[in-house]
Amino acid sequence: MIIFGVVFLHLVLSSGAAAAAAERQDELILIGEKGKSILLPCFGQLANRTLLVTRWKKDGQIAVTHEHSQPPSTGHFSVLDDGSLNITDLLTLDEGVYQCAPVSAENRSLSRSIALKVADGPNDVTADIRPATQLPNGTLYVQKGSNISLNCSSKSYPWQNLTWVFEEVKKASLTGPWLQFQKKNLQPADQGSYTCQAQNLLSNRTVEVTQELLVYYAPERHPNCSWEKAQRPDLVHFNCSWYGGYPTPLLQVFLGSQTGTVDKVINLKVTENLGVTLNRTWLYNGQKVTCKGHIEQLPGHEKTCSFILKEPYPIGDPLVSAVEGRNVTLSCSEEESLPPAKTVWQKGKNQEVIVPSSKYVVDVQGPKVTLTIVNVTKEDEGLFFCWSENVMAVKELEVYVTVRSSADSSGVVVGIFISVLIVAAGITLGLLAYSRRDRICLSFRLSGFEEDRTDVLSLVESDEDDVFHDAVPRLPPLSNGHGPTRATTLVEIHRIQSSDHEDNGNDTEQADQDQMKPDE
Repeated sequence: MIIFGVVFLHLVLSSGAAAAAAERQDELILIGEKGKSILLPCFGQLANRTLLVTRWKKDGQIAVTHEHSQPPSTGHFSVLDDGSLNITDLLTLDEGVYQCAPVSAENRSLSRSIALKVADGPNDVTADIRPATQLPNGTLYVQKGSNISLNCSSKSYPWQNLTWVFEEVKKASLTGPWLQFQKKNLQPADQGSYTCQAQNLLSNRTVEVTQELLVYYAPERHPNCSWEKAQRPDLVHFNCSWYGGYPTPLLQVFLGSQTGTVDKVINLKVTENLGVTLNRTWLYNGQKVTCKGHIEQLPGHEKTCSFILKEPYPIGDPLVSAVEGRNVTLSCSEEESLPPAKTVWQKGKNQEVIVPSSKYVVDVQGPKVTLTIVNVTKEDEGLFFCWSENVMAVKELEVYVTVRSSADSSGVVVGIFISVLIVAAGITLGLLAYSRRDRICLSFRLSGFEEDRTDVLSLVESDEDDVFHDAVPRLPPLSNGHGPTRATTLVEIHRIQSSDHEDNGNDTEQADQDQMKPDE
């Protein structure tokens, strides 16, 4: 008996569970969006049957009853003639299991259950990128190398999925109310559209918000300044270019002094390449021409290129001598001018421009310009001009060419030959004298000794009147008035050689030594 009861209870529970499962399988799920309307069909209505009353239950409780003999009801819930339930302005409170119970003259029945779910959102979807600066049109921009944080948020019921997408490439995704995505060291390739996608996982409704992000950067190099010749010599075309930045830079060309004073602004334009034509009347020697490039949104990134204007200054040999019948080359170099000058050769007082020909060969090697005169004649003698001109000024170098005949040339050769012989002879004599310098010095010394003579004055006292009477005249007697006259003083002058001096000196020394000896 107990066993029978247990088996019966099991069968009851099994049948109940099977019925519930069958009922769930038979349940219809409908999804509505908050604030909108939805129509729930009444499946229990049989065809060609007139309904008397229709009742709708929600979660087992009667939600609305409608007698079809009465006009259709209006309001949040309304039952139509076929028994369908229309719900307007859906609320999340309207979620539940609905079931229709139609009553006709023939029978009464229940329809399939309908599970109504209400989805809300996504609402208030925001795409926030910081730090960034907003332009008037709403576009954001950051500087190259910056770090940013991208925040995506939304409100959705019952749940949602958030995703960051860059140029149709998913970057990050998360189920929840808020998604943050970090990006560091932004480069030009990171410029583009960033989209925040919010999807309601119940209704699959998706809302997107796109934010355009620009990456600004200035070119790493300085602007490029260059010159171009104009059709007229008093004009010059100045070009300034600055490529490789974003957005398009602002280029400004102005004239000023080297100390930084601005004399005149020539042009100002938003472009990557700016060309201006300068007139000679605006310019002076030593003036500074500057091109400044900058991006308005990137202060502190200005870069410049500049030139210091210089007049031409041709240099060369002003006097050139040529031999008739030969070739002669005149050289002129002009390296100082800026903008670069145009240099040509001219001839004669009228300064006629020399056209290259078999007679005149002009060669230009950078700043050096040469003129070769072939087979020089007397007619080629005279003035030539190295003429240089740029937008600053015109300068010229006068070169006077003298032409000598071939006979003069032979005389010059003979003179040069004789000069070489004289120099060679002088060098030879000098070397010979240097090699025998000891003998020469000794001979000079001996000859000097022979010529060295000394005048000697000898005073001789004598009492006799006839001593040297013939050689020296007699002097008159001297008296001091106190005594008799003393002996007469005689003067003897004769010349002796230096060797005699030495001998006499030796004799005197010997005599002094003899006197100092004691008497034997």
